[in-house]
Amino acid sequence: MKLLLKVRLSVFFWGFLVLYGLLAYFLPNVKFESAALTLFSVNSFLYGFYIAPILGGQKSRVEELHKVVRSEANALFAMALSSKNYSTKFHHHVLEMIKKYMNDILKVKGIGGGEESYEKMISYAVSYEGEDKESAQKFLDQLIQNQTNRSNLAMQLGNKVYSNEWWIMLVLFSITLSFILLLSVGDNIFLKVVKALLCTGLSMLLAIVVKLSTLTHKKASKMWNPLKKLLETDFYRLD
Repeated sequence: MKLLLKVRLSVFFWGFLVLYGLLAYFLPNVKFESAALTLFSVNSFLYGFYIAPILGGQKSRVEELHKVVRSEANALFAMALSSKNYSTKFHHHVLEMIKKYMNDILKVKGIGGGEESYEKMISYAVSYEGEDKESAQKFLDQLIQNQTNRSNLAMQLGNKVYSNEWWIMLVLFSITLSFILLLSVGDNIFLKVVKALLCTGLSMLLAIVVKLSTLTHKKASKMWNPLKKLLETDFYRLD
């Protein structure tokens, strides 16, 4: 499943087109009566009506994740800059903790990523009793302020498409697909190509929802760039 999620949408498109082209050509045609065509129309409407808000919601979710990750990257950047005013020892320790936290986020890229590292930073700042106690308090204040970003990130990462929604979409999708593939168009090659294109379009909608929900879409993968750029440049610039 993970390997399939890494496949580009353009590959899916041509794969679906070839598959449905063969099915449209070789499957037996059926002449549906008016009652069956009515069911097909209702089902097609329901499929479009149901998948449209889910697709829109997942797009909005990815856009919101971009904003949240950038906001947290800005907060971490500010922490790193502020730490330059601390003592050398405390400064280096703070930077190492922040880097560890960011690496943990990028490693998991999901709920819980960096949670343990963040808690360790808070515990360190709270229990610090050394010479840089005032610096530790400033660091703690910044960590607490950043909790809003962390809460928003966790909420958006968990805002996936639920299993019951997948079942409904798959049922409606399967019925619509079956009607189109079996619909009699005679020996007209052009209409058979149209059938293949329709089925490909329906399947691509579902594939896009899957990729957005699992955050494997190209647009979603770019949301981690601000954190990556911070690490690559050692806190000198954001993406």
